[in-house]
Formats: sequence, C-alpha cells, structure tokens
Amino acid sequence: MSRKVITCRDVMNQRFAIVDGLTTVSDALRIMNSNNYKKVIVKKRDEHDEWGQVQLSDIAKHVIAKDRSPDRVNCYEIMAKPVISVRPGMDIKYCARLFNSFGLSSAPVIDNEEVIGVVSYNDIVLSWLDYLDSKHEEQ
Repeated sequence: MSRKVITCRDVMNQRFAIVDGLTTVSDALRIMNSNNYKKVIVKKRDEHDEWGQVQLSDIAKHVIAKDRSPDRVNCYEIMAKPVISVRPGMDIKYCARLFNSFGLSSAPVIDNEEVIGVVSYNDIVLSWLDYLDSKHEEQ
C-alpha cells in the first residue's frame, strides 16, 4: 500500500516578508510584528548571491543579548546566509529529515531562484495529521 506524496508546495505558508539586507532590525521587527511573522527573508544582491534569513531568535541572540540598538543594526549583519532551502516538489518526509539533520525548524521553498513560500515543522505535522484524518474517514 503506497502513501500519497505530500510535497513542500502542498504545505508551505506565506508567513514571511522579503527585505533588503540594509533593512534595519527595527524595520524588520515592525514588518514581522504587524504581520505576525517570525522571520524575514533577505533578498539576493545579484544572481551570484544567495538568500539570507533573519529569525526572531537571531534578533534575540545578536541584538538584544549583545545590547545593540536595533536602529543601528542591519539585517545583513545578523542574517543566516546562505540559507538552507527546499524544492517545492520535495516529499515532506525528506524535508523533515533535512530539518532534523541540520537542526532547522523551517526553510524557504525556492523555485526558479525565487522564494515562493516557507515550510516549517508545524506545517509538515499539521498537513500530515490532515492526511491521516482523511485516511481514517475513508475506512
């Protein structure tokens, strides 16, 4: 009995904003707070650059803990780069394994060099739960 393949595209969310690396942490926090996001994606400067990411935990570790002013720190100074990303067609079981291997809780979904969404452990588990519920209803 084979299982239905659930892909990253199926479960990804749109809870992120794309910002320039020169965006201040204060501005990034305003964007995150007003939209209830936990991260911003830092756009590539050119075709040879890589995507970056700033999460709330990065702000806590690199700004708050070091008593730095969020008005004077730019996202490029504290971002994770290059960010580990996933393909939209990746099976969520492999995505979960990737997260476990690298200690991730989320990753951008990149298609044709563009960020089209973000997938997280929460998205994976909740969609898997929906799948299990639908299987039980069929029986």
